Amino acid sequence: MGLFKRNPFGHILFIKKWLIRIFGALTHRRYRGFNQLQIEGSEIITSLPDKNVLFISNHQTYFADVVAMFHVFNASLSGRVDTIKNVGYLWQPKMNIYYVAASETMKSGILPRIMAYVGAITVERTWRAGGKDVEEKKEVNPNDTENIKIALDDGWVITFPQGTTKSFKPVRKGTAHIIKQHKPIVVPIVIDGFRRAFDKKGLRVKKKNILQSFIIKEPLEIDYENDSIDAIVEKIEFAIEQHPSFLKVIPAEEIEEQERLNKLRKWQPKKTID
Repeated sequence: MGLFKRNPFGHILFIKKWLIRIFGALTHRRYRGFNQLQIEGSEIITSLPDKNVLFISNHQTYFADVVAMFHVFNASLSGRVDTIKNVGYLWQPKMNIYYVAASETMKSGILPRIMAYVGAITVERTWRAGGKDVEEKKEVNPNDTENIKIALDDGWVITFPQGTTKSFKPVRKGTAHIIKQHKPIVVPIVIDGFRRAFDKKGLRVKKKNILQSFIIKEPLEIDYENDSIDAIVEKIEFAIEQHPSFLKVIPAEEIEEQERLNKLRKWQPKKTID
């Protein structure tokens, strides 16, 4: 790699590599230390092509979700199955991983601006401004969708199709349009525990000893030519477990079982014997 080689967005890869290494080292214990990340399905990562892959996920914090994905993807590519043991996997990270983020979020401070260099594709949200929903939606900036296309042509893209960290909000049709137009391999991810462990931004640890879950599912089966936008949206909602049907009334015995599992989810570190 040339010292000043750049990616399609003009970012110097040498700088990006060192940012990934530094942030990875600083954040590793958030997922394997005073909190624990339980991973399922990471063997899928190694079977994916080098480009035109779109990861879709539910969203719980601004940054902790994405950071976890950088850890899991790079650990998997280094031969670690369902574990991020030994942060050495970030010494030679995958350099063409990008993530879609709101422009206002990435401009909210010096740390987000630095993190944007790691791979953010910033977009103007048409339905929110200043952290609130707006009645009159703005026009979609064509540069935003073009940048996502450029990123898919170069590598992998992570997106949160609900566009918010609130659960069970509608999936935005823009993601379905991108899928139908660019025909990427679409890999769903379902996460949990991040909202309990971190603050809303995902920068500050709010609570320790939380078991976080990270499930990678098989790629979606999509008929790019014949599936309608609404059909793709529904597939996304089910895949990331954010379809309204997941809010149905739950039987009492299932609630009791869920409460039991929630108690087990409070991870306790192993005691060491002197």
